[in-house]
Amino acid sequence: EEVIVSRDSSEILQADKVILPGVGSFGDAMNNLDRFGLVDTIKNVVAKDTPFLGICLGLQLLFKESEETPGAEGLNLLPGKIFKIPAKEGFKIPHMGWNSLNVKDDARLFAGINANPYVYFVHSYYVPVTDYCIATCDYQCSFAAAICKNNFYGCQFHPEKSAGAGEKIIKNFLDIV
Repeated sequence: EEVIVSRDSSEILQADKVILPGVGSFGDAMNNLDRFGLVDTIKNVVAKDTPFLGICLGLQLLFKESEETPGAEGLNLLPGKIFKIPAKEGFKIPHMGWNSLNVKDDARLFAGINANPYVYFVHSYYVPVTDYCIATCDYQCSFAAAICKNNFYGCQFHPEKSAGAGEKIIKNFLDIV
């Protein structure tokens, strides 16, 4: 696939598909999206039903708010709040490494992948299980590992670092029209 990395609103609005990657903090990311005029751009992409994929922090930004940065407003494309993974003896935070998913049977992002693929995570905050979950994971608590609403998706894990399963997830996303 031809990939263009851009923060130009007109270029993003013309894209066939949009991926919002994410590494960093919720507040800083939202400040940067606002500073570059991308908050309305992303909302317009989603409103146009352009296939959209948020990865890791890119997933979390789709929600209203996060414990990570009290007072910072997310994109608010989905209701809800992002929470810090609770501390528990024997579990490290951030959740870093491979973990299995429990995937819904009809999730097209996971078409052709077994129901419990192993994928790679790096995160300290999580999305609670919601009506939009298409995959969950357990690490100190059950959380949304992937979501879908209409033509927009989010993955808490990093498909680009998740070997064959991740490659298939990205291909499935690219095949969405």
